[in-house]
Amino acid sequence: MFPIRDENPTQNTPVATMILIALNILAWVFLQGLGNDPKLFESICYYGLIPADLLGAGVEGPGEQLCPGPGDGSWMNILTSMFMHGGWMHIIGNLWFLWVFGDNVEDAMGSVRFFIFYALSGLAAALAQMFSDPTSGIPMVGASGAIGGVMGAYALLYPRAHVHMLIFLGFYITTVAVPAIFMLGYWLLIQLVSGVMAADGQGGVAFWAHVGGFVAGLVLAFVFRQPERLQRHQLAAPRRTARHRLF
Repeated sequence: MFPIRDENPTQNTPVATMILIALNILAWVFLQGLGNDPKLFESICYYGLIPADLLGAGVEGPGEQLCPGPGDGSWMNILTSMFMHGGWMHIIGNLWFLWVFGDNVEDAMGSVRFFIFYALSGLAAALAQMFSDPTSGIPMVGASGAIGGVMGAYALLYPRAHVHMLIFLGFYITTVAVPAIFMLGYWLLIQLVSGVMAADGQGGVAFWAHVGGFVAGLVLAFVFRQPERLQRHQLAAPRRTARHRLF
């Protein structure tokens, strides 16, 4: 299932969401060379978050020889890693999810609060992944941990807002609209199951970062939401029809 849009119009221009998308694109173009080596490889090793480097642990597992030499272990890599990506599908998928869900969460918080919320969600995601495998030498890159926080906040703030999903059934493709709590709950379940099944951080996906970001987003949404903004947003939501809905 892949979200294509939601039935949850915004009341304000999502300035912070657009700036975050722009920053990711600029990093992809100028720091990562549009995904071409050697810039891609160098950016992932230099700006990515390597748990073993940051925590001062010995590198174990499949990432031992991935990046030449030990990193500097800078905590700034938690921030820079949030704007790095591993490929075209990685950045396109992440930024699409941010666009679908970020504008409404920003509507309930305001732009400045949303910036802080996004950074804290990314921090929580990075910590969750680091402590799930502290000796990993595999660089962690991508905005998906912070975006997981955005999705967690969306699930709390707009659980009944319908999200239109693209469904692939073999050669047959269709769309359905489901409540956000269903779609986002299903996404979280997939991350949990995948994280448990992945052995020693293998597989190339930071599942525990996704989980950590999502849980952080649920909690932080209570702190960063502004009730009056959320109420205005909810009152302006259109009536929903039953067309193409599962429930």
